[in-house]
Amino acid sequence: MFGLGILSGLLIVPLCGAAFILTLNGDEEAVARNSRWAALATTIVTFLLSLVAWSRYDATSSSFQLVESHVWLAETIRFKLGVDGFSMPLVLLTTFLMPFCIGASWHSIHTRVKEYFVAFLVLETTMIGVFQALDLVLFYLFFEAGLIPMFLIIGIWGGQRRIYASFKFFLYTLLGSVLMLLAIMAMYWEAGTTDIPTLLQHRFPVGMQWWLWLAFFASFAVKMPMWPVHTWLPDAHVEAPTAGSVILAGILLKLGGYGFIRVSIPMFPEASHEFAPLVFALSVIAIIFTSLTAMMQTDIKKLIAYSSVAHMGFVTLGLFTLNEQGIQGAMFLMISHGIVSGALFLCVGVVYDRIHTREIAAYGGLVKRMPLYAVAMMVFTMANVGLPGTSGFVGEFLSMMGAFKANPTVAFFSTFGIILSAGYALWLYARVIYGKLEKPNLQGIMDLDNREKLILAPLVALTIYYGVHPAPVLDVFAPSTEALMASMKAALANTQTAAAALPVPR
Repeated sequence: MFGLGILSGLLIVPLCGAAFILTLNGDEEAVARNSRWAALATTIVTFLLSLVAWSRYDATSSSFQLVESHVWLAETIRFKLGVDGFSMPLVLLTTFLMPFCIGASWHSIHTRVKEYFVAFLVLETTMIGVFQALDLVLFYLFFEAGLIPMFLIIGIWGGQRRIYASFKFFLYTLLGSVLMLLAIMAMYWEAGTTDIPTLLQHRFPVGMQWWLWLAFFASFAVKMPMWPVHTWLPDAHVEAPTAGSVILAGILLKLGGYGFIRVSIPMFPEASHEFAPLVFALSVIAIIFTSLTAMMQTDIKKLIAYSSVAHMGFVTLGLFTLNEQGIQGAMFLMISHGIVSGALFLCVGVVYDRIHTREIAAYGGLVKRMPLYAVAMMVFTMANVGLPGTSGFVGEFLSMMGAFKANPTVAFFSTFGIILSAGYALWLYARVIYGKLEKPNLQGIMDLDNREKLILAPLVALTIYYGVHPAPVLDVFAPSTEALMASMKAALANTQTAAAALPVPR
């Protein structure tokens, strides 16, 4: 595409769609209609292009593939793209979810429609760019650029407290990333490059690793978000439009987890090993504390938002077990959570568009009027709980296996999060779906229309399919996980050998 590779095409197509939408003129209704169709067509083309990239990807290799490298800043920093077993599934997840976000916004966005879809297409480019970047400066630019369209989506098309939520989201994530920029500068001075494949082979001094690890941790922990820097997420979810919540939970939270597996763990192995107990402690607190907080919520969106923080706790727990089961479980859970949490927010949007309230007490007995909706909501709720046979079970089970192997005590306490998730998720489902149909405004509520069926049906199918047959995803992660484990073991063995060779003080 334009003399560039397919990965560049994945970045260019959404921008071309956004540019086309900006050129649309005419009466307001026609511009809005054409903007919707143009955005939908753009996201579908981007998804199809990602499938082409997948068809050319060798899932048995752990090396970076489809690599592109272009001159950018005087050869010092190159515009370099590539994918491996950790990033390719996340690229597919991003392009897969975007058409659903456009579909969910079809009737719910009525003001400044053109600008809304432009913001979403620009956001898609930044998210894909993070997963494809093979230069740390490029990674940082895409990582931060995504703040701007999401800030606008929440701040312009959000709820009543949208200004507060958007600024809180922006400031939390931006301040956390300042330290990451300083760390990238220090890495360049030490290694003489910001090329990620080169940095993966470079061994930073152990003392320096600690500071670099903490600097990146400040950014990735906020993005996940980890406890105690998670408070921006519930506000952002509650105030964001439905599609904003879907992409926030489905993709943006995964940028932090991807950062850990791309930068922190492979580049700073000794520091990751030393700080693993800290991550375990914060993860367990997040799993238990935010699950208890979720049980106290009266707003459906806020409950699901706190649930996301708890599930991200299982992701960080699995990543820092530093063993194969834990890492594969964490990566699978990121894919599963992207599908399931996005689907749950879509389900919230379905009833919100009809009743215009997210209060749990305003619902009850929906199964009598919306049986198809009740079935879809049940599948996603069971996956959120981690029921065997759904995709949520696979990721959590592998993460727990890795945690038990690394530290049985941590695994024991984190298990309470699974128990609590059953409590708040089933309580929510019972209050909304079952009970008596007593509310007057629910008497005439309609079941899923054709557009909503088209949106939710593929997500239901994937949730069950990957719960029964997770191998297609796990097999992609396996080569990269094995290579990471081999690199970690070699680095830790060299450190122990060097420490043993030091003279014993008398």
